[in-house]
Amino acid sequence: MAYASLKKCVDDLERNKHLVRIDVPIDPHLEAAAIHRRVFEAGGPAILFTNVVGCKFPMVSNLFGTIERSRYLFRHELAVFEQLVDLKIDPMAALRHPLKYASVPLAALRMLPRLVSNGPVMANKTTVSQLPQMVSWPRDGGPFVTLPQVYTEDVREPGLKRSNLGMYRIQLGGNEYVPNDEIGLHYQIHRSIGVHQQMAVERGEPFRVNIFVGGPPAMSLAAVMPLPEGMSELGFAGVLGGSRVRMVRRSDGLPVHADTDFAICGTVIPGELKPEGPFGDHLGYYSLAHPFPVLKVEQVYHRDGAIWPFTVVGRPPQEDTMFGQLIHELTSRLIPAVLPGVKQVHAVDAAGVHPLLLAIGSERYTPYRKVDRPQELLTQASAILGQGQLSLAKFLWIAASQDDPQLDLHDIERFFAHMLSRADWNRDLHFTTETTIDTLDYSGSNLNSGSKLVVAAVGERQFDLATELPSDLRLPDGFSQPEIVMPGVLAVKAPPCPAPSFHQPPAEFDSTQDLRRFCESYSPYESIHRFRLVLLVDDSQFVAKSLSNFLWVTFTRTNPASDVDGIGAFIQHKHWGCQGPLVMDARTKPHHVPALAEDPDITRKVDSLAAKGGPLAGLY
Repeated sequence: MAYASLKKCVDDLERNKHLVRIDVPIDPHLEAAAIHRRVFEAGGPAILFTNVVGCKFPMVSNLFGTIERSRYLFRHELAVFEQLVDLKIDPMAALRHPLKYASVPLAALRMLPRLVSNGPVMANKTTVSQLPQMVSWPRDGGPFVTLPQVYTEDVREPGLKRSNLGMYRIQLGGNEYVPNDEIGLHYQIHRSIGVHQQMAVERGEPFRVNIFVGGPPAMSLAAVMPLPEGMSELGFAGVLGGSRVRMVRRSDGLPVHADTDFAICGTVIPGELKPEGPFGDHLGYYSLAHPFPVLKVEQVYHRDGAIWPFTVVGRPPQEDTMFGQLIHELTSRLIPAVLPGVKQVHAVDAAGVHPLLLAIGSERYTPYRKVDRPQELLTQASAILGQGQLSLAKFLWIAASQDDPQLDLHDIERFFAHMLSRADWNRDLHFTTETTIDTLDYSGSNLNSGSKLVVAAVGERQFDLATELPSDLRLPDGFSQPEIVMPGVLAVKAPPCPAPSFHQPPAEFDSTQDLRRFCESYSPYESIHRFRLVLLVDDSQFVAKSLSNFLWVTFTRTNPASDVDGIGAFIQHKHWGCQGPLVMDARTKPHHVPALAEDPDITRKVDSLAAKGGPLAGLY
């Protein structure tokens, strides 16, 4: 039976050795997050912090910390959800196999949330300052809710049917917020909450927002599920949670999830923006303070025995990696149904998800002749970049399935070898400039602003990929320490840029000068041409050390329009290409933001807690 509450989930995990209690006092300011990071990295259990400094509520983290535990949480309903996916792909399957899909009608009923007059969450009231004041990284702007379920409705058609449940950043205090009365509401572009707010603004109606924290795990997963606009996440939560979602009807605001642990209810202050952030984000850097909407807090509810769930984001992999992997398992079979001709799409977690997409498509336009250049792949690339949050990607590398039917997007090094040995830089690079990218990505020209690059490859191998450094490799002045990253990819230490800061950098600094100088220093016949991709980086040994380092540095620190160049570059009929290696400037630029790092004092303290004889010995 699925969990009716977070408490039942915690108790079940503890009984089955998937959760440990930490009873020693732990400060929610930096300490809990540091412990969480170590336990997650060790592949450890969920953690229940029972003695939270300065707060009466216990906290739990790492619930989704391994893919095995994530599957365990939904073990009773995964098969039913898979059957619903089957019927989405092939609606006639139920007629051919009625016994196999006998449980589907009941599952469909669970997709209908229902209004109730009361629920456990309404038992108590509190204030924002009494909630756990979780701070994950030293330079965070204040305490944040890291696993919120943000509920809104469409004012044109109020009610549960057209509601939205999303996971958007919530700052509980700090900066200019009035304590207990105001909190920060941060949401990125291309989120359904923005559509709801726009409708409220146009109609001159209050924009009400409820924030749920806790409750059955299905609600947290539903909040991050990339469902089509207009499809309620409450229905998804009902299927995966094994029962219809109960929402408490309120006369003075939006309904509240009856079985959540906490609910913060309020109304966005019209026209009011206040600085929100900084905050350590899922790209592994700080997102800076920017003006975002302010929520006027009206009520804070909590159930008896409420537990505060949290996670910690940072450089991948983190616990949200498991969210992504589980979502991929649940929805990957839907990709061909939604995007005809596309076989697979993979948002690469190690690169921060949004910066890099890999895809496998198909070429079907001219089956009567040999395909020697990307055709339908480019149509499919446009379709991928037109889908919801996939539209925020900066880089999309897409291959043709018929060139290698065994190609797997999760074998990333093999995929890059496939692409680099086939893509023709004269023809197969397709830029989109002056467009939108992820709000948290600071590689672009401004907030939400940047560019995109589609790399498409089709046909037989054309290029050999160098695996050794040529003895006659020459580097321009100021460039040094060449390192092989993978076949065909070379990393070179480049002159450093001015360091980033928490303030906008001087606009006059031109980071492209070193990139252009590097590319223009080579003749057509030098040994650098044995490589297909050259990376200019701050630390070439670090980049070459692991696939994860290569993906993180390369794709979080580059804006295609300004940071991609090539040896023998040209423009023909407004198409950019290059005759020699593609060169990417993946250095840290002054307009970037600092990478995340722990406070040294916190590091020493939490490490001592796990030392031999310490209260957390053996946990990490």
